[in-house]
Amino acid sequence: MSATPHRARKRFGQNFLHDPRVIARIVDAIDPRPGQTIVEIGPGQAALTRPLVERAGHITAIEIDRDLAARLRGEFTPQQLSLIEADALAFDWSGLPAPLRLVGNLPYNISSPLLFALAAVAERVVDQHFMLQKEVVDRMVAPPGSRTYGRLSVMLQFRYRMVKLFDVPRGAFNPPPQVTSSIVRMEPLPAAQLPRVDAGAFSRVVAAAFGQRRKTLRNALATLLDVGAIAAAGVDPQARAETLGNDAFVRLARQLGLAGSPGVTRATG
Repeated sequence: MSATPHRARKRFGQNFLHDPRVIARIVDAIDPRPGQTIVEIGPGQAALTRPLVERAGHITAIEIDRDLAARLRGEFTPQQLSLIEADALAFDWSGLPAPLRLVGNLPYNISSPLLFALAAVAERVVDQHFMLQKEVVDRMVAPPGSRTYGRLSVMLQFRYRMVKLFDVPRGAFNPPPQVTSSIVRMEPLPAAQLPRVDAGAFSRVVAAAFGQRRKTLRNALATLLDVGAIAAAGVDPQARAETLGNDAFVRLARQLGLAGSPGVTRATG
């Protein structure tokens, strides 16, 4: 492996974890075991990769940076690490053997779109342990009525059981990021626990409801549902999106399906 230091690249959102106490705490939370399909997104300088390989024997890693990929190949054998040079945002997860355990220090600049992309393959995943910007994790786990509750909260809580584990200080990275980070555990809900609702309708309703946070649902959903349909879902048309639980958005999405909105499959259940 080359001894030349790797310079963090802003375009990849690189901040490398180096604090051994934080690393050990993260790996203990993941609890990797031999025989599991563990996939690390963005292994970087292998701070997590080394203890993951040590405890699991073998993992798969997805790395977009060619220089870092070359370093990883120099440090690990193919028996220890299956390395895929790819952009995680564009990666086809169906090619990996399920069930998957996903881990990683996600670049802040792609965290939200990557989380939405992974939700589409949640049925193939056991759990996800990610390090993200603290502000993002707080939004992910926020309850209705809280200041940080929003579209990200609703969309992810619809599909996952999520727990914020702990915060990671800036000094644990090199170079230090501008923000504090947090570790979140995401466990996909079993299919039997998922509401029977059209996913497209649900996404459209949630996006519209949070499009302008200060608007009442009567105004925010005006292009999708009239006042009667909102009321028929058991939701107050004068309420605001940030006060509603996930079940209310499910009922609104079902009303959208019943309304026969173009491009939306009629929901059942």
